[in-house]
Order: sequence, then C-alpha cells, then structure tokens
Amino acid sequence: MSAQIMDGKAVAKSIREGLKEEVDRLKKEDIYPGLAVVLVGDNPASMIYVKNKGEACRAAGIYSEEHRLPEDTKESELLELINRLNNDPRIHGILVQLPLPSHIDKDRVLKSISPEKDVDGFHEINMGRLLTGQEGLVPCTPLGIMKLLEYYHIPVEGRFAVVVGRSNIVGKPVAMMLLQRNATVTICHTRTRNMTETCRMADILIAAAGKPGMITGDMIKDGAVVIDVGINRSDMGKLIGDVDFESVSKKAGWITPVPGGVGPMTIAMLLYNTVKAAKCPKSRYPT
Repeated sequence: MSAQIMDGKAVAKSIREGLKEEVDRLKKEDIYPGLAVVLVGDNPASMIYVKNKGEACRAAGIYSEEHRLPEDTKESELLELINRLNNDPRIHGILVQLPLPSHIDKDRVLKSISPEKDVDGFHEINMGRLLTGQEGLVPCTPLGIMKLLEYYHIPVEGRFAVVVGRSNIVGKPVAMMLLQRNATVTICHTRTRNMTETCRMADILIAAAGKPGMITGDMIKDGAVVIDVGINRSDMGKLIGDVDFESVSKKAGWITPVPGGVGPMTIAMLLYNTVKAAKCPKSRYPT
C-alpha cells in the first residue's frame, strides 16, 4: 500500500486563485483588502516568511504593508505602531511575525491587536470564539489543515482523530475545529502514556509536536490520514517533518509531504482571513 499525497502547493494555489477573483469583486464594491505585516529584528527565517507573504498578497491583489523594526525596538514603540494600524481604515489584517525579541512581551503584543484584524487568530477573544463555536478569525495553520481535508473529500464526522501536540498555534485550535466537525478527538503530548497505542487507533492523525520523525510506521493503522505540521532541519540541513515519511507512507491512506504540504496552506489561509476581515461592514472606506 502506498499513501496518496495531499498536495498543499496545488490546493493553496487553487485557493489563492479563488481569493483573487473575490478580491476583484470586492474592489468593485469599494472594499480593498489590506494586510500589514510587522517584523522586529532580522531573523533570517522570519525575513523569508515576510517576503513570501508580501508576494502572495500582491499576487492576490491584496494591499500589503511591511513594517520592519530594529531588534532593539522598545515594546512601547511596537504597541504604538499596532495601535496606529488598528485605527487605519486601509488595513484589515495585522500580523506580527514571531518570534519577537526577548525583551518584548509576546502575549501583550498579540492582545493589543484588534480581534477584528487578528488574521493570525491568536487573540484570546478569537480563541474564545473558536472554543465556544462562534464566528471569528481562526489560526491559519489549523484552518489550512481543515481546508486540505475538505479539498480531498476526507470525512471527519464520526472519525477518531489524534492530535500530537498541544500548542496554542496548532494543537489546541485544530482539535477544536475537528470537534466542531463531529470528530472524536484525543490530544497527545509529552506526558501521554501509551502514545503509540493511541495513535494506532486514529483515522486522522495530525503531528504537530516539533520533533523530527517522531511518528513512525508502527504508530499508525492501515489507511489512516496523516497530516504532518512539523518543520524541522535534519543534521544534513534537509527540511523534514514530525512524520517519518518513508515508513508512514507505506501504511497511510493519505499523507502530506514536508515541504509542500501544510506550509503553503498557512499562507493561503492568511490571505483568506484578510479577505474575510475586509468583508466586515466596518471595513468600507473611501478611495
């Protein structure tokens, strides 16, 4: 048995093309979606992510601003910038690129973003809306996972899903989204006993622990859907996931590759959330 590949690059491309058409329609209604990305410091990986996000916005016709601040920027200066962006009618989405320098309180910064412009979905109000099943902006990577399942017509209702990892960015929100789709969900983490046995029961397994190759072929059942969220570097510098692709792909029914699986979906969902935020009536502004 060989798993079918869930091609995140192809799915993300399809979504971005659809968003461009929607953006063109919105512009005819004088709604011009806009995203502001804030980068503090010169982390090489963050700079690449910001560059890619800007290019994706331009390709979709979304107005994009980049605010690059030096490493020694004071927290008060960053909060002042976010406040200006909160009140800027051209901007519908605000993304502060993580990680931030150690002298800046990440939680205070994320809380300062208006929930209606929180396109990363990290604000505690949006997290609360997700938990209680209310409409809101949700984290991009979990949303991308759900869109992948939808695209490949993989049923979720009634299925047993296992999420390996309990981060606020992926593990917890994707568990809530699966639960809302009527899956039975178990979250595994570093204190979980008998993790292998739990994973073997999963119809849908999502690996988001940040440990390269931790999910191996003996940990999944035949035909399982395996979503690999991990992004790690091997000793040789190769990009690898949390799933041992070689052994798992021989047993799984569906699997995402790394790279080219969940990663492209995350940026596509950032654009999706920006367009969603722009459609709020408050987003209308004169040209």
